[in-house]
Amino acid sequence: MNAIDPRRKKAALSLRRPPAHGPASLLARMVGPRFHKLLDRIDAGLEAGALEASLPDGTRRILGGRAPGPVCEVHVAHWRALLRLATGGSAGWYRAWAAGEWTSPDPVPLFALFMENAVALGNVARPRGPMRWAGRALHWARRNSRVGSRRNIAYHYDLGNDFYALWLDADMHYSSALFADPEDRSEELEDAQRRKVDAILDRLDLRQGDALLEIGCGWGGLGERAMERWGVRYDGLTLSTEQADYARDRLGSGANILLTDYRDAAGQYDAIASVEMVEAVGQRYWPDYIAAIHRLLKPGGRAAIQYILIDDAIFESYARGADFIQTYVFPGGMLMSESRFRALAERQGLEWRDVSRFGLHYAETLRRWRETFEQVVDAGRLPASFDQRFVDLWRYYLMYCEGGFRGGTIDVAQVTLVKSA
Repeated sequence: MNAIDPRRKKAALSLRRPPAHGPASLLARMVGPRFHKLLDRIDAGLEAGALEASLPDGTRRILGGRAPGPVCEVHVAHWRALLRLATGGSAGWYRAWAAGEWTSPDPVPLFALFMENAVALGNVARPRGPMRWAGRALHWARRNSRVGSRRNIAYHYDLGNDFYALWLDADMHYSSALFADPEDRSEELEDAQRRKVDAILDRLDLRQGDALLEIGCGWGGLGERAMERWGVRYDGLTLSTEQADYARDRLGSGANILLTDYRDAAGQYDAIASVEMVEAVGQRYWPDYIAAIHRLLKPGGRAAIQYILIDDAIFESYARGADFIQTYVFPGGMLMSESRFRALAERQGLEWRDVSRFGLHYAETLRRWRETFEQVVDAGRLPASFDQRFVDLWRYYLMYCEGGFRGGTIDVAQVTLVKSA
């Protein structure tokens, strides 16, 4: 977009509906100015893009508008939405949306706007006070100890294979695809997911009969492809009983699917793959994860990891609280600080090679998932146990993540780790 004409912004500030009367309008006039100060802070932090907001007091405001970036529209029906944002951050903003306190014709560019400006916004939309401490306490209670990891994985992945099969690609990949061009919507998702798997496997220098371990094997798609291409001996680790049952049926006796924590895995492998599993580890356990890779790899062996990272400039503030996803979707989750994780890997004796980032491909993957999810919902194909509250949560989750990757402060990458010979 082009920067918004300052005259339009000034005009928007003065647009009001006819004044209302009564106790409700009196309360609005009393509390409104305090929330306008919060909006002033958001306005100051929007260095790129713009947000047009209609507010409970009848005001329309344009925030930002100084430089090209995402453009979005938000209708705030109740001041409580801004109170939830100010005290509860992204988790509070979700609660406000679920309560109908704000709406938007398309929330994806709103989430992209906040992520693109996350550094400049600072702590404006981060949890604070009692809500921040409550979030941290909840996140600590869900830490990824051996017991906690099993509980956290079950919370998300044991929703049922039938549920995920409704909206993932036919090969059941629940991670970013790799498109020839993420803006070309003619490519099938299955083809882009296969390209992603091949990109991971090509990093491993596999040979016929090699021993391959996958940490976080999902529903077995990568293992199936590796066995087809190279005839490897494949072991897959998961903590999801639903995924384990599916992968065992899919891969048959030629694969070994283990309900085993990565910290308890044994053996020696020529190669290790791990696709978007490190996000379920948590910062406290990164050293354990890296130590397991080093221990399980043969000298000279390679590991290929696909991971989601968050900009180092906001990692500390992100890590101090619990965001929407950690609170409602992935208990115990934690995006990676690439610099911190890389330093741990190199100290362990793993060489960090050939990073490739492709965040917009994840945004397109999420858009495809959401499109299919909506079709499934509209057709009434979801199991009856998933009520409207669940549907709304997942709809929001898919939009939130898509916007995050479009905003650029969150990215996805692949890297090769090589153990010294």
